[in-house]
This record gives sequence, structure tokens and C-alpha cells, in this order.
Amino acid sequence: MNRFSERLKALANLDRGLIRNPDESDEEFILREYRVSLRSKLLLALILVAVFVLLIGYSLTLGSYRMSMTEAYSALWDYIAGSDSESTAVAAIRLRIIRISTAVFVGVGLAAAGAAMQSMMKNPLADPYTTGISSGALFGATLAMTMGICIIDGYYGRILNAFVFAMVPAVFITLLSRWKNPSPAMIILVGISIMFIFNAFQSYMMLSADPNSASTVYSWSIGSLGMIEESQVPIVAVISLAGLVSLMILSRELNALNSGDAYAKSLGINVDHTRIACLILISVIAAGIVSFTGIIGFIGLVSPHIARIFVGADNRVLIPISALVGAVMMLVCLTVGFLLFNFNLQIGIVTAMIGGPIFMMILLLKKKEVW
Repeated sequence: MNRFSERLKALANLDRGLIRNPDESDEEFILREYRVSLRSKLLLALILVAVFVLLIGYSLTLGSYRMSMTEAYSALWDYIAGSDSESTAVAAIRLRIIRISTAVFVGVGLAAAGAAMQSMMKNPLADPYTTGISSGALFGATLAMTMGICIIDGYYGRILNAFVFAMVPAVFITLLSRWKNPSPAMIILVGISIMFIFNAFQSYMMLSADPNSASTVYSWSIGSLGMIEESQVPIVAVISLAGLVSLMILSRELNALNSGDAYAKSLGINVDHTRIACLILISVIAAGIVSFTGIIGFIGLVSPHIARIFVGADNRVLIPISALVGAVMMLVCLTVGFLLFNFNLQIGIVTAMIGGPIFMMILLLKKKEVW
């Protein structure tokens, strides 16, 4: 137990450095510091995986048909293995796994996108929401639901509308980057301006819409796992996982950008092209997810901050750990929503309730020199 406590302490205080032994050479000290860092990060990953597995099992037990975690894991295995079992437990798992897997992939995608965006812009407020991407998606969906203006007819017309309008802020910021070479702070301010513009038009359409359409828009605007169908879960999974892998491939370039444009250019990196490529990739991830689930806030903003406290700013580690933290946070919010508020679909409400205080606490406790 003492050894475990020491590991956690080293994990939380890694950035403060180690105490150097008097008879220790520079090489030995650096090697020991590296090993402690590596073991601490590995320990954090193992803890997150363990918590993730436990939350999966516990989330599967929640519903009108109650079961133990052992029964839930057994039924989940039967479901994955394609068993012909028609037991009530397997039937319940088949329904619950849709919302749980969606929550996991949403958390992975938004958290990875938020971590990459904060590193790219060197700004603690950067995430898909503050750049106007989520508001653009909401505007596109509202346009389809209240006025019937869609690119294509049917259910997927709303999704395509949301995706196209979510890409509008990304395209605008990209063109601005090519024309004016804005600072990271300016990009955030431009994104917030676009967000207010989209929100104004969306509010006007809701005032003139019929009550049923307005109710649907409201459910979509607060973020819900109930809008996605079983056949659409693989689409969200591909968007999140492919985006995560792509951002990890760009992690070295993001590390260079995080050290300053001059340093990145000295390494032969095309700073403008790299920043634009990252911005487009992040926008595609966020737009693809938001198009199916609605706006789910704070996951992309808070998860990278939590991960950065323990693993530092190295994007090779920060991005995957942030994705894991995001998945865990979504499962926690899903569980809290069911236990305290008796709902498990309108998860955007719970992410705001939990994410807001956590983000405030992180900002108050974190040293300003970090940014």
C-alpha cells in the first residue's frame, strides 16, 4: 500500500523533479528521472484502464432490468461472441451497449481533439466548442429541423447539415490563417464571435418554429445519446479512432509547435501547413461526432487539463491519455445521470454540471506559468 501511495505521489508531482543523490552522475540522474516518469505514466494508464473496465461493467447493470456486474460481463461476452442466447440479460445488454459505446467513442474523439487544439494554439481555452464548430453544427441541425432546409432528405439530411455547417468555422479560420497569420488568441476570439453569430440565428429559428420542432432542437442542443442508432455507432467509432491515430501521428509536430513557431521552423516544419492540417483534422473529428450526438461540452476542454497534470505536455503521451480520460469522464457522467437524475440519454447536462466545477478548480490550482 505504501509503495502504491508513493507511485501516486510521484505521478502527481512529477513536474517538480526528483531529489538528486550527492554521488549520482548526470547520466544516472537523467536515467532515473526518465524511468520514474515512464513508470508513473504507465501506472496512470493502468489505473485509467482499470477504472474504465469497472465503469463499463457498472454502466451495463443500470436500467429497468437490474443485474449484477458478473451477470453484465457474462452477458456482454455472449453478445460480443454472437451467442444465440435469448436471455433477458443479453437483450438488455444489446440495448445498453449502444449508449455506452457511443459515450466511450464520443469521449475519446472530443478529448483527443481538445488536447491537440490546446497544444496547437498554446491556449487553455481551446476546444471544438470555443472555435465555433459545435455552434455551427447546431445551426445546421436547427435549419433542417425547423425550416426543412436540408442538403438531402431524410434523417441523414439533418446529420449532413450539421456536419457541413460545423465545417464553416473551420474553413473560415483556415482562410484567415492563410490571409492574416493570426495569433492563437485571435483564432479563439474569432471562433467565439462565430459561435455568437450562429447562436443568434439558431435562437431566431427556434422562436419561429412549432413547439415539436423546438423541443427536438432543444434536446439536440444539450447533447444526447438517444439520437444515435445502432447502425451509426460504427461511424462514430471510425471517426473517433481514426482521428485519434491521426493526431498521434502528428504529435511530434504538435510538440514542436508547443515550443514556439521559431523552434518548429528550425526543425524544418512548415508551421502554417501543420497548423492548418491539425485544425482541419480536429474540425472533422468534432463535426462528425457532434453531427450524431448534439453538443456535448466540457469533455474536450477538461480531459486534456486533467491528463496534462499527470503526464505533462508531451503530445505523444498526452493525446492518448486525454482520450482515455475523456472516455472515463463520459462513463462517469452517464452513471451519475442515471443514479442522480434518473436519465442516461441527455448526457450534455451532466457533463456541464461535472465539467464546469472541475475546470474551475483546475484553473484556480494550476500555476499560470504552465501556459
